[in-house]
Parts: sequence; C-alpha cells; structure tokens
Amino acid sequence: MFKKLLNKKLLKNQKGLTLIELLAVIVILAIIAAIAIPAIGNIIENSRYNAAKADALNVINAANIYFTDEGSKDGASVTIKKLLEDNYLENAGVFVSDTASKVDMVSGGNKITGTVKYSGDKTVTFTGATIAGINEDKQKGSKDLTAIIK
Repeated sequence: MFKKLLNKKLLKNQKGLTLIELLAVIVILAIIAAIAIPAIGNIIENSRYNAAKADALNVINAANIYFTDEGSKDGASVTIKKLLEDNYLENAGVFVSDTASKVDMVSGGNKITGTVKYSGDKTVTFTGATIAGINEDKQKGSKDLTAIIK
C-alpha cells in the first residue's frame, strides 16, 4: 500500500523538459551537424577522385590486352575511343567524355595521358602516368581543382 502511494506521488512530481533544455539539445545537434557535413563532403570528393584513378587503371589494363593481341612494339599507342570500339574496354568511366586520351606502350609499364573531370570543375591530369605512379598517388580529391599524376 505504501509503495502505491509513493509511486503516485512520484508520478505527480514528474515534469517534462523545459524550453531551455530543448534549446540546449537543438544547439548541440546543430554543432554536431556543422562538423559532420563538411567531413562527409570530403569523403565523397575523395571517393570520386579514387574512382577516376581506378578508371585510369582499367584503361591501362585494357591497353595491355590490346597491345598483346596486336603484337605491338614499344612506342605504339592506342586511344580510349579505339579501346571502346574494339571492345577491349567495356566502360571508360570518367574517360567517356575524353576519348582523345591515349595509352602509350613503353617498356617498364604503359603510360596513360589525358585530362578528365571527376567532380564538377575538378579535374585530374594524367601525364605519362603508369600503374605504379597512380597507385603511389596519395593526394586527396578535395584539395585542389586540378590534380596531376605522373
């Protein structure tokens, strides 16, 4: 009986959150959102940049197969347009809009040359980039408007 009276008394004393407490919670959530949104934006830019590098690696690998099939010698080159037309490359990724980019056959690793947009106004320029050079690149996609990989 005493417990029932005590529980009823405790229930009557309970109150909701005050306006100040609600405002404090809203301010804390706004601060967390202000920190999180730019960080998420950088992650997206970095993933787009890495996708452009992966597309370049795919193009180089398709060119390797092309050069092998054609029996090409050092100094030979092939455009991305040619790789697409001959079905050595199924999808050029970010290189679709820049079919003038090319891959040169060089002993020690084929080299890709071309410039592509990977996010809005941001571009990445490959100037004689090899597979090793692309893999060694540690630049983040959110830093500059133009990245150059050699």
